[in-house]
Amino acid sequence: MAKPPHWAFPEALQPSAGDTQFNLARALDAMVLVRTVIPEDGFTADTLGTERGGYGVVIAEDGLVLTIGYLITEATQIWLTSNRGTVAEGFPLAYDQSTGFGLIQPLGKLGAPHLQRGLSADVKVGDSVFALGHGGRAHALKTRIVAKQEFAGFWEYLLDEAIFTAPAHPQWGGAALLDAQGDLIGIGSLLVEQKVGDESLQTNMFVPTDLLGPIFNAMLKTGRSQHPPRPWLGLYAQEHENGVLVGTLVPDGPAEDAGVRVGDLVISVGATRVQSLAQFFRAVWQLGPAGVDVPLKIARAGDIANVTVKSGDRSDYLKKPSLQ
Repeated sequence: MAKPPHWAFPEALQPSAGDTQFNLARALDAMVLVRTVIPEDGFTADTLGTERGGYGVVIAEDGLVLTIGYLITEATQIWLTSNRGTVAEGFPLAYDQSTGFGLIQPLGKLGAPHLQRGLSADVKVGDSVFALGHGGRAHALKTRIVAKQEFAGFWEYLLDEAIFTAPAHPQWGGAALLDAQGDLIGIGSLLVEQKVGDESLQTNMFVPTDLLGPIFNAMLKTGRSQHPPRPWLGLYAQEHENGVLVGTLVPDGPAEDAGVRVGDLVISVGATRVQSLAQFFRAVWQLGPAGVDVPLKIARAGDIANVTVKSGDRSDYLKKPSLQ
């Protein structure tokens, strides 16, 4: 994998010890660089690539790393690099599809400190926060919370309340969001355009770490949340004024197998009318766990069709980690 290019935030955007109420050097040293390799025949290889890079943050004394899950999904190789230059192989210990969190267990000593988790529910819009990446102060950013609101992703993903910050960190995947006390309150997931008042801003979307607490022990023990897997349809959709428009279908996925077509407009799930991605996902998930039948009413070329999709468990399509 290529060495990441040298870059730095302007000095005025970098936090300094005088800007913080916590040990900034220690927080920076809790960050690791994450590099992963995914097999070419992996389910996510075409969409997410076979070589992925981002960040992670050490959250426990044994070196356990919290990151964003898409970096480690189907990974056969993981390499972690500390700010002090220590390199260790990692094992993809857990991935929770509902939140997007991933956990990596280092297979060697990183010698990095760990960060405490704070309460993301306590931060408010307008609060000053810090977005940290691997690479020391040059890759740390003074930023602020511009929104806390629902987020729906076309890949069948939904957060009731995500954290949005600006200015945005250009290498957001797995970046750590710290509150004024230096506690971890979010993990970087996306770069998105966000409307704030009359202004359109480039923002980072962070997954709140409050979501980790209820599922943390189960992830450590089983590699996933204790909650039953949600029904997965295998379609990428977008909002339309009259429903939810099917843009792409996963080949041989549940929706394609049931006869759903690209360009279909989903009007309702059962008796529930849907006009947004969030409404669509919630209506599907309320039917039961993965494997449940999902009845869809679809508009297609001027006609109305009823299609029943036998939902699946997305994890069944993913390559599983191995220590061998």
